Amino acid sequence: MTGEKAVGEYVGDLPWIEDAQKIAPKDARELSRLFFDQLQALEEGTWEYQYARNTLIEMNQSLVRFAADRFRNRGSGEMEDILQVGTIGLIKAIDRFDLSREVEFTSFAVPYIVGEIKRYFRDTSWAVHVPRRLQELRVELAKAQDHFSVLLNRRPTVAELADHLELSEEEIVEGLVAASGYTAGSLDLPADADDDGQSGSSGRVYADIMGGDDPAMELMEDIHALAPLIGELDKRAQRILEMRFGEEKTQAEIGAELGVSQMQISRLLSRTLAELRSGMLATD
Repeated sequence: MTGEKAVGEYVGDLPWIEDAQKIAPKDARELSRLFFDQLQALEEGTWEYQYARNTLIEMNQSLVRFAADRFRNRGSGEMEDILQVGTIGLIKAIDRFDLSREVEFTSFAVPYIVGEIKRYFRDTSWAVHVPRRLQELRVELAKAQDHFSVLLNRRPTVAELADHLELSEEEIVEGLVAASGYTAGSLDLPADADDDGQSGSSGRVYADIMGGDDPAMELMEDIHALAPLIGELDKRAQRILEMRFGEEKTQAEIGAELGVSQMQISRLLSRTLAELRSGMLATD
């Protein structure tokens, strides 16, 4: 760390810590409160502020190691990469933490760290899980295809790839199919694009020709769930619902027909709808 030297083993009101990563986790929790308290009072950009922030990052590296250990056997990422990504999550947590939340920093920081690591795997992992041997074959196929593209000025055939890699044609085909799972294609790609990704003349994208949810399906489910609940209502409540929503009569018209005031109809409707709403929520 560069900057002014600490006087009397203190930097402002903070104790000078030579190697913060050697602080035990229990002590780090106590010291972190002190450093956060001072960090909020210090002016951003000053050397004292940088010292407080950097020390918090170093002191809490154990949180990164704790979170990263959960991902030790996941994917092919090196542990060092995972730790670096986790540290980014730790820094975000430090910059956003507020002592007034009355929550332990460890509880606040771990979700940030884990979220950053998960994002790393999401962005770097295969879109579809395939066996390790096929992941490795993809790399060999890519090298071979580049080699032949330069040599022959065209894409190699399956037979040429099989002969070059000393594999069967069935293995080559399996590897080529698996390689398509490395990334997920966008629904905005042209539906009639050729092998080089060039769009055809239709102007349609994959999203245009893919099926989707019927917008009325959810409504039909609600109607089927609602029917028995309406059946349990008394005859007057059923009749009021029919006139209000089936015949689209006003509350005043309904009241006149039933010989009651508009206010009574309003209260009856509100009570009936609340009862139906409660019944629908109970069936979810």
